[in-house]
Amino acid sequence: MCDKYCDARDPALSPGDRLATSASSGTRRFELHFDDGDDMGWAAVTGSAAGDQVWLDRSFDGGRTWASGSRLGNTTTPSGYSGWRTLMYNVDDWNNRGVGLLRACGQPVGGGITCTGWARTTWNAGDRRTAAATALMGFYNQGTGLFDTTGWWNSAKALTAVIDNIRVTGMGSYSYVIANTYDRNVGAQGGNFTNDYLDDTAWWGMAWVAAFDLTGDARYLTTARADADHMAAYWDGTCGGGVWWNTSRTAKNAITNALYIELNAALHNRIGGDTTYLARARDGWAWYSASGMINSQNLVNDGLDLSTCRNDGKPVYTYNQGVPLAALTELYRATGDSGLLSRAQAMANASTTSTSLNSNGILHDPGDAPGGGGPDGPSFKGAYVRGLAQLNAALSNHPYTTYLQRQANSAYANDRNTADQYGLMWAGPLDSPDAARQQSALDLMNAA
Repeated sequence: MCDKYCDARDPALSPGDRLATSASSGTRRFELHFDDGDDMGWAAVTGSAAGDQVWLDRSFDGGRTWASGSRLGNTTTPSGYSGWRTLMYNVDDWNNRGVGLLRACGQPVGGGITCTGWARTTWNAGDRRTAAATALMGFYNQGTGLFDTTGWWNSAKALTAVIDNIRVTGMGSYSYVIANTYDRNVGAQGGNFTNDYLDDTAWWGMAWVAAFDLTGDARYLTTARADADHMAAYWDGTCGGGVWWNTSRTAKNAITNALYIELNAALHNRIGGDTTYLARARDGWAWYSASGMINSQNLVNDGLDLSTCRNDGKPVYTYNQGVPLAALTELYRATGDSGLLSRAQAMANASTTSTSLNSNGILHDPGDAPGGGGPDGPSFKGAYVRGLAQLNAALSNHPYTTYLQRQANSAYANDRNTADQYGLMWAGPLDSPDAARQQSALDLMNAA
C-alpha cells in the first residue's frame, strides 16, 4: 500500500520518532513508534532474546478487524541482539479513504502474543477535536454510507458531528462523507430520509441542514424540507396538538416535538420569504411549552401520557434537555424574541446544575452504566452538548463555556483509549467504544 511512501520503508529514513504506546511481557517491551509527518509506523521490541517475533497489525474499521493487515513486517530478533524492529507501514490508505490504526504485537520464544493498544499518527488527529473525528470515521462504512456499530438515526447524528467538526476546525478531509451518505441512502426506507419514526426523520433533516450550511448544495436543503413536510403530516389535535412519534400514532413525546420546532425554524432561517416553516415552528413551541412535558424543575420528561395528556413522569434524558435549547436558539434567530433565549437559559441552568443529570459536575443520563445505554442512549449526551453549545454561542456572556470544557476535559482524561475512541461514561471508566459513543464525544469536543 502506498501513500506518501509505500509500505515496508526503513525506519532509519524517518525524520521523526514518537513512541505512541507499549506493552510488556516479562522482560520484553513491545513498542509502537510513529513517523507523524509521513503517516507511518513501526513496531519494536526491547529486552528480547533471539527468536522473539515482532510485527504490526493494521485495521481500517476502528480496530474491530485486521485480517488483511495482520503480522505486517513480521520479523525475528537475531542472535546477539536484545532488541529489534520492523520496517515502517502506512497507517492510512489515502487513495481509498481508508482511516487506519496500527498496533505493535510480539511473541517471545515459547510464550504468548502481546499487543499494544491501537493508535495512529497525528495526521488528521492533531488535536482532540480532529482526533475524535478521525476515530469516528474509523467506524464509517463507505459501502453503506452509514456508521457501523450503530443505528439509522445515530448515523444521522454521527454525520452531523463530522460536519460540525469540519466547520469548527477547518479540517475538510472527511467532506466526502456528506455526498456518499446522501447518494447511498436518499432512496432508502420512505425516501428522502423519511421513515415511520418522525424523530428519526428529523435527525436526518437536521443533518441535511448542516450539510447545506457547509456546502451550499441545494439538494440537501430540499431533502430537509421534505423531512419537515413529512413530519407536519402527523400533527393533529390529540392532546391539543403536537406531532406523533411514529406514523402509527402511538405516542407524543418530547424529542420528536423539540426536533420539529428546531427543523422548521432552521428551514425558515435558510429560505427567503418563508412563512410556512416559521408558522409551524411557532405553533410547535406554543404547544410544547404548554404541554406539561417541561416539569416544575425546568427539566423535560420523556413525553405525554395519552390517557391524561399530562407529563408521563418518565426519566429526564439528556437529549430531551439539549434539543429544546437548539430549537429555541433557532426560533430566536427567526423571530428576534429575546424571551425565547431567556426561557432556554432557564432550562439550561436547570440541566447543567441538576444532580440527577450531573455527578460531581459531569453529565450522565439516568441509568448510565459501563456497557449500558442500549442502542440509543449513547447518542443522547452528544445531542445535549450540541444544543447547549448553540445556546451558549447565542448568549453574549457565553455562560456555559466552563461547563462544556469541564465535560470535555473529563472525557479526554478518563474515558478515552489510545486510539482516541471514547466510551459511554465521560467520568470513566472506559467501556467498549462504538460509533454512537464516539459521536457523542465528537459533539462534546466540537462544543468545547
